[in-house]
Amino acid sequence: MFKITPNPPETDIDTDDVSPYESTNPKKLNTAADRALDYYLKPVIPKDTPRKPSTIYSIGPDTDHETLLVNACETLASASVMLSDFAGQLNGTQRHTLLGIQNSVMLGELAVNRMLDNVDPYS
Repeated sequence: MFKITPNPPETDIDTDDVSPYESTNPKKLNTAADRALDYYLKPVIPKDTPRKPSTIYSIGPDTDHETLLVNACETLASASVMLSDFAGQLNGTQRHTLLGIQNSVMLGELAVNRMLDNVDPYS
């Protein structure tokens, strides 16, 4: 019988040389994927650059502890009231979630109140 296609030519290629595309090494693939993701997703932050906080909202360094605690207490109380009012307009699991957040804010408010009592116990 006559063969239509010829045999491939014989070459001197060593069969020990394996192409990186013929076998997949999971460790090498993982390393390459991590490198690619880090290149595109991780921002480059120089280590010698000191942290410079934004000054758009700043509190004076001479502000006393009692003033800071009173302000934090009032802010938490306002947030608790806003969450409670908003939870009154919701139903079901969303209401439960919002009330859980409101409870956490209220606990923070209680902790700040206790700290305020420790700073000025006679007020």
